[in-house]
Amino acid sequence: PGVSRAGATISMALLLGYQREAAARFALLLAIPAVIGAATLEWSSAMGEEATYATGPTVLATVVSFVAAYAAIAWLLRWLQTRTYTPFVAYRVVGGV
Repeated sequence: PGVSRAGATISMALLLGYQREAAARFALLLAIPAVIGAATLEWSSAMGEEATYATGPTVLATVVSFVAAYAAIAWLLRWLQTRTYTPFVAYRVVGGV
């Protein structure tokens, strides 16, 4: 418990000799098929049911989520140009204990 897909991917990429930023970019790009697959699966299962949600708020939430995720990824990639993963590692170790 406590190991994410991105964390495991970044760790392995670093062990294979990737630069910090390249490892993070690779891990984040790997999320795209997983997110699209999960959204497609959820959407297809919801299509057979009676609509219990409003389309407008769902679209708004999706757009806001995309913008927030994009900003977080941009920040992380800028951070990794000059800093290490040490704060994130410390956070996970403390959380694991």
